[in-house]
Amino acid sequence: MTQDNDIVHQIDRLRQDLNAVVLAHNYTLPEIQDVADFTGDSLGLSRQAAASGADVVVFCGVRFMAETAAVLCRGKTVLHPDPNSGCPMADMITPRQLRQLKSRYPDALVLTYVNSSVEIKAESDLCCTSSNAVAVLESIPADRTVIFVPDRNLGSWAVAQTGRSNVVVYDGFCPVHMRILPEMVSAARVEHPSALVLAHPECRPEVVAMADAVASTGGMLDFVRKSQADEFIICTESGMLHALKRVAPGKSFYPVAPDPIAACMNMKLITLPKLLWCLQDLAPRVVIPDDLAERAYSPISRMLAIG
Repeated sequence: MTQDNDIVHQIDRLRQDLNAVVLAHNYTLPEIQDVADFTGDSLGLSRQAAASGADVVVFCGVRFMAETAAVLCRGKTVLHPDPNSGCPMADMITPRQLRQLKSRYPDALVLTYVNSSVEIKAESDLCCTSSNAVAVLESIPADRTVIFVPDRNLGSWAVAQTGRSNVVVYDGFCPVHMRILPEMVSAARVEHPSALVLAHPECRPEVVAMADAVASTGGMLDFVRKSQADEFIICTESGMLHALKRVAPGKSFYPVAPDPIAACMNMKLITLPKLLWCLQDLAPRVVIPDDLAERAYSPISRMLAIG
């Protein structure tokens, strides 16, 4: 038995003993995705965990994802294998900065991308994901000013889809998606002329404009399942290729750029040994104070009510 197989065997045993569920984001290492009970995007995974009968939830992803799971899974033990696995975009706005922005637009409604800290969610009126940002924005009365945080690319894309003009978009961004450049897309198209280009809305507007389809990670999985095409150029974090190959093994997927350009090193901090240690020690735990969890839950629940 190889070392990895031995670790996986121990993870499986502890998972059963602890009545634990292991969640893995689509951007994590392939071996983490393969050992998980569920893979997907951050909010979908948190909802799945909340609906499960598990006593222990292990979130393999970045910090804000584990926080969201803790908000939605109160009463369960929520673990995050590496607290150093943060999100630069989520860290680009602080509660003080958001409160200052709100003071400049006192009548505005704050719409926050779920890729944000629990403290930012607690300062918000509504949340959205990359898959429902347009629908959530459209649900807000047209005459209401909206502050969108923290991702300028997702915010600008959603604004363009709705035609709204009264949206204040904060200047945050995902460094991984910003490293994907239009010339990379052009070069990939030359190399794979029959391939469709799929881009995440966190990409630069120039990249999004070149895509055949713009979709969240979950949207990409649905798209390739249903598409008649056999080849795809993927403009998002490189871990997504493993997730795509799992749902469409007969199709070909090409990264728009090689690692480490399109790799989120924070996501890659979650490894099999860290997952095992996390289950063995029941730590590190994600503990959100009740008052903060209540405040952060409200904008998430309002989003879920929209559908």
